[in-house]
Amino acid sequence: RIPTPQPATPEAVAEVIKEICKHFKWKDAVGCGYPGVVQNGVAKTAANIDKTWIDTNVEGLIQKVTGSPAKVLNDADAAAIAEMKYGAGRKNRGLIITITIGTGVGVAMFTQKKLVPNCELGHIFLPEFGEAEKWMSDGARKALKLEWDEWMERIDLYLKHLESLFYPDMIIIGGGLAKKLDPGKMPFTTQCKVVPAKLLNEAGIIGAAYAASKLE
Repeated sequence: RIPTPQPATPEAVAEVIKEICKHFKWKDAVGCGYPGVVQNGVAKTAANIDKTWIDTNVEGLIQKVTGSPAKVLNDADAAAIAEMKYGAGRKNRGLIITITIGTGVGVAMFTQKKLVPNCELGHIFLPEFGEAEKWMSDGARKALKLEWDEWMERIDLYLKHLESLFYPDMIIIGGGLAKKLDPGKMPFTTQCKVVPAKLLNEAGIIGAAYAASKLE
């Protein structure tokens, strides 16, 4: 585990990835989850990270510094891929929404086992409350010093808003919050089933690795 460099520019982070590969003597494909929109390996948004990431060809940069083929995808998409392949969504072919709640809010959607990439539904506006991520993320909880019940109430309102728009069969909660939730006593009032991610906060790592393994 290597601390994130500061400032966390693309070049600095790429050097950390290179160091990790070197440590494990890794020569095969590299998978990477990115906290924003990724199109054809290029970063298009940077909500909670250094703005120099925008329009960076992240796959090309990682390939250049490591000498390995690279697959870069939205981090929530990566987590959802892992949960659909190995975790809570494995047996479900319906509309599944995976939400990773940490500093920000990542959202991924699968329908009939197919990923709808780069949803970015963490940035939707909630009536009366503004942008969802700024109101109910773990970053917001810390900044506003919210108690557990207050935080869960906000997340519940967000989940019900998503449910009113998409009517999912199931919602999977990932990110750091997943390990704090009791599967038998979920604090949410949606009509659809809400479950914690089985792979917990490692889902994104596993999903990125799986995506890289599919590179030809």
